[in-house]
Amino acid sequence: MALPKIDDETLSELAEIIDAGMAGAVRSMDYAHGELTVLAKREQIVELMRFLRDDSQTMFWNIIDLCGVDYPQRKERFEVVYHLLSPRLNARLRVKVSTDEETPVPSITEIYPGANWYEREAWDMYGILFTGHPDLRRLLTDYGFEGHPLRKDFPLTGYVEVRYDDEVKRVVYEPVNLRQEFREFDFESPWLGPDYPLPNEDVGAEKKS
Repeated sequence: MALPKIDDETLSELAEIIDAGMAGAVRSMDYAHGELTVLAKREQIVELMRFLRDDSQTMFWNIIDLCGVDYPQRKERFEVVYHLLSPRLNARLRVKVSTDEETPVPSITEIYPGANWYEREAWDMYGILFTGHPDLRRLLTDYGFEGHPLRKDFPLTGYVEVRYDDEVKRVVYEPVNLRQEFREFDFESPWLGPDYPLPNEDVGAEKKS
């Protein structure tokens, strides 16, 4: 694999270590803005994470974050992004894998137990599936929630609205009922008004001035 040109000596050595130890699990590496990003093969993400945690030259013991990203125009529209920290190297590493709506990503909870709720959040917000997760269920939305709200194709209004019904003494779900139309602007700059009078606008006062 052709390694990227890296200014940071620690990250340059890290890229060489990953290339030597887990080249078969890595699609490519990228260095930008002082950070190293590893694009990994989805099927081998567990092996790569175990290597990064256990190898004496890396020791990425801490998972800082795991999140999803949605690119609807791509064939594999989702990316799962892992952020790791190595106290030994005093370095951070970003690892990415891509997937689609139906293909699951192997869970890394057996390596990083702290990834449990992160993976649940990615499932809840994006619908990204994780195989081997001990308890993959919604985390931030309600039990009866429909859809995954951080997908780019999820409607801004959602599908249902929730309210407490005093008659039945419980929370009820109802189809979204917009009480007014979305505002439409017919001018390009928000600082310029339209060429017709606005409601409650005193046109006479403007002419007098």
